[in-house]
Amino acid sequence: MTLLDDFMIRAAIAAVGLALAAAPLGCFVVWRRMAYVGDATAHAAILGVALALALSMPIIFGVLLIAIGMAFTVSVLGERGATTDSLLGVLSYSALAAGLVAASLLSPGKLDLMAYLFGDILVVSKADLALIWGGAFVVISLLVWRWRAVLTTIVSIDLAYAAGYNPRREQLVLTLALALVVAIAIKVVGALLIGAMLIIPATAVRPWVRGPEAMVFFASFVAIVAGLGGLQTSLWLETPTGPSIVCVAATVFAASHSLRVITFRV
Repeated sequence: MTLLDDFMIRAAIAAVGLALAAAPLGCFVVWRRMAYVGDATAHAAILGVALALALSMPIIFGVLLIAIGMAFTVSVLGERGATTDSLLGVLSYSALAAGLVAASLLSPGKLDLMAYLFGDILVVSKADLALIWGGAFVVISLLVWRWRAVLTTIVSIDLAYAAGYNPRREQLVLTLALALVVAIAIKVVGALLIGAMLIIPATAVRPWVRGPEAMVFFASFVAIVAGLGGLQTSLWLETPTGPSIVCVAATVFAASHSLRVITFRV
């Protein structure tokens, strides 16, 4: 018997892996105001799950395929000036509805829909851990590799061109990273809550930090606290783990901004 045979240890390692993948990327999502893009990509993941099961392929490949397709669709529409909030909402909920319809067409018992909507971190396997941490490594590597270029593009597209960067290539990096985070996060917090793990930690620390590096570091810390705290809370209260993780993150966000308001008034 090894340490990884304990389901709680595996769940904790999965939570930390997701935090290290989602929080740094979430900072870029916040800076670029891509929250709706993240939601649309995450909601499309259910269609990826149904596709993977229908074709008897690994879940992560189906989710990644659909997530990349949705992210690219939103990105292309954005370049043409078409990504209004309303259009993103249409894409997001249409993808979710299509996924739910496709899932209902599968044979009964073949798909645990609730696990993919809200996550089921307590049943992650050693193979799932390898995928989560492998995905986290790829996401972090992408962001470290293109750090200065992506930041410059976020500040100003004209400045990016002047510095010799290709804004479309940097958008592609973010698109691929976002799709990968969705693919590895669906088992932990589910398609409906992935966006929360991208947005909440970064937004919680934003008023308190100066500089992008500090924001990424503290957002990652908050995400880890939320993951482990939500896991423990779900055991104490016997509540769903994915929503519990997001609730802890939301509590940190509320405390952060409440303290900011009090400090500002004083």
